[in-house]
Amino acid sequence: TIDGKGHLIGRLASVIAKTILNGQRIVVVRCEHINMSGSFYRNKLKYLKYLRKRCAVNPKRGPFHFRAPSRILFKTVRGMIPHKTKRGMEALNRLKVFDGVPPPYDKKKRVVVPAALRVLKLKPGRKFCVLGRLSHEVGWKYQDIVATLEEKRMAKAKVYYERKKR
Repeated sequence: TIDGKGHLIGRLASVIAKTILNGQRIVVVRCEHINMSGSFYRNKLKYLKYLRKRCAVNPKRGPFHFRAPSRILFKTVRGMIPHKTKRGMEALNRLKVFDGVPPPYDKKKRVVVPAALRVLKLKPGRKFCVLGRLSHEVGWKYQDIVATLEEKRMAKAKVYYERKKR
């Protein structure tokens, strides 16, 4: 289980892609806290440009523009994998992505990927933005819900930690 907070999206996606192709299962939680290099405004313009790409005949045919941070990460990983082959499809089935930390994974140990951490890989002073805010501004409706669920989880974790410390 990887904790997405503080990781750069492209670097994290490439590590995930290689690992799932090798047969390892991966779960990424807290996708809304993943970082993207470049200013927020520039990344928003890029995403809006991507939103304009659609099928002229019938937009329902695709491309499909997912707004949730977890789906954005999933699509980034999918672009690094031969997803139309059987091997690629099986690899993508080994990947699970979540916004927040849902119940089975809140009790599991979460790890970081040093090769993708923003504090280690991005030069100090460079601009970056958070995927959750970007998603929210292009149409992700669940930022508040995920935030409240995360607060509840944090409160439970704090109680558990205090009890364990004694």
